[in-house]
Amino acid sequence: MSTTTVGKPIPKSGAPAHRTRVYNDIFEMLPDVDNPSPMVRINRLNPVKSFQLFAKLEWLNPLGSVKDRAAWQMIRDLEERGELGDGRGIVEPTSGNTGISLAALAGARGYSTRAVVPNKVPKEKKILLKIFGAELDVVNDALCPAPGLGDGSINLAKTHAKAARDKYVMPNQYENQKNVEAHLKTTGPEIWKQTEGEVTHVFTSLGTCGTVTGLSRYLKKKDANIRIYAVQPTEGHDVPGLRNISQLEASKLFDPSLIDEILEIDYELAYTRAMELCQKEGLMAGPSSGLIFEGATRVLQNEREGCGVMIFCDNIFKYASNMALHLKDLGEGLEPR
Repeated sequence: MSTTTVGKPIPKSGAPAHRTRVYNDIFEMLPDVDNPSPMVRINRLNPVKSFQLFAKLEWLNPLGSVKDRAAWQMIRDLEERGELGDGRGIVEPTSGNTGISLAALAGARGYSTRAVVPNKVPKEKKILLKIFGAELDVVNDALCPAPGLGDGSINLAKTHAKAARDKYVMPNQYENQKNVEAHLKTTGPEIWKQTEGEVTHVFTSLGTCGTVTGLSRYLKKKDANIRIYAVQPTEGHDVPGLRNISQLEASKLFDPSLIDEILEIDYELAYTRAMELCQKEGLMAGPSSGLIFEGATRVLQNEREGCGVMIFCDNIFKYASNMALHLKDLGEGLEPR
């Protein structure tokens, strides 16, 4: 693709212009092996200097989270099957990130989005959903969408999709194999290429399980010795988007055979470790990243050598209210004296 000057259209002559960083649309910016989300080494907070530890910064994807990957794969699949358009848009239960990615990408294609969200989802995410044009249904559900709860978010979204087939289609991130395929095609190959095949450990979380299943399926075919760790919060947590094993009934994408170890971490550490990453590494890591980082550092203490990659799903901005709730000092000194 040729370069461009201001005011002239960019010729659509092949691959996106990753060298010049000038694009025809938001879709050319989405991550893949030729345009990976960046990885950055952990320095001050790495407890074992002989172990290389990297954070893969998914908040630098166009819509600010790892969910851009799955959202785009699901939208493309629906388009190819002729299920979008002619007044038909998307309805999806979401704890925020997938809904934001779907709403923005669908809107850029001319489709509407209706997001069904649990009430405990941070206010910042609800506002972002509306900013990107989503119609919002807020329900008294658990922190993450869950099945079998009457008018809970998953069942309500299914009801909308069934009752108004001409108006909505539900991608269903919890069962849609395109969620897994997104990470099989992008996240896994990106990690392999970025580490030049030297990756030994990958640390991620459990949500829909599309990320861990897809990247593990790819990486273990490249090297069966790569160890995949999934971090889960303790029961009663309020870390949006994450699940522990007891909550995985909602997802049909969970494949325990692809995970070497599941680490349970006190959910309060999600917030304290996220703040440490912000203050000592300059990384705008959200609470799920804090939890993953805590899990990784525990493994490093035993392994001592290797090359680890942590999937940092999104940034701290969407969780400012949650951070203030858990870290009381953050609320002090905000008013004039």
